Amino acid sequence: MQAEPLRADAERNRQALLAAARAVMSEQGLDAPLDEIARRAGVGNATLYRRFPTRTDLIVAVCAERMAEHVRAVEDALAEPDSWEALRHYITAAAALQARDRAIGDLVTLEVSSAPEIERLRVRAVRGIQTLIERAKAAGTLRADCRAEDVLILLQSNAGLIERSKQVAESASQRLVHLLLDGLRADAATNGPLAPSPRRMRAAMRERSRDFGFEVPADDRRPWAR
Repeated sequence: MQAEPLRADAERNRQALLAAARAVMSEQGLDAPLDEIARRAGVGNATLYRRFPTRTDLIVAVCAERMAEHVRAVEDALAEPDSWEALRHYITAAAALQARDRAIGDLVTLEVSSAPEIERLRVRAVRGIQTLIERAKAAGTLRADCRAEDVLILLQSNAGLIERSKQVAESASQRLVHLLLDGLRADAATNGPLAPSPRRMRAAMRERSRDFGFEVPADDRRPWAR
């Protein structure tokens, strides 16, 4: 049964809440105060909870377009013929998205299987990232022990730096990415510890997802990069 359309005033409130949530979450991350979102939207908290009963409902409504931006960064990189430049293009673009929008900085490091509209985009992005990695390894430009989990670690590191570096976040992020990209090159590789296993990384993502109210399986054995 199709849901009835919202009354005009209810739809205005919903759009105001979505616009405010995009702005506040972009500035402060997905755990931004809901009171602040309601205040900026010019509505009461009761209206916010009526339209979006949980934080997860609001995140899903706001963030599908954010994940779509991340997918576009992957697919733009896949169009680059040089395998190293393609991987560099993606990592640089993804890190810049995180610096510009803390919501996406959080989003790309979460387990979102309970939000199918976002999960579909996440899986599409991860498959593209895996392709970028395999191409660069085959060309001999990317260190042979690199895995998709290494890219996740890089993005998690960048997200943490952005959260803490405040006014210098953009330039600090650019410097971090430059240093880490140098470390991914095959000609700079040395023996060292591997990234945590896909299962352990997934568990860490699930734990963080619970902080935002996402429902996640108790024992999800799928790797981050399917």
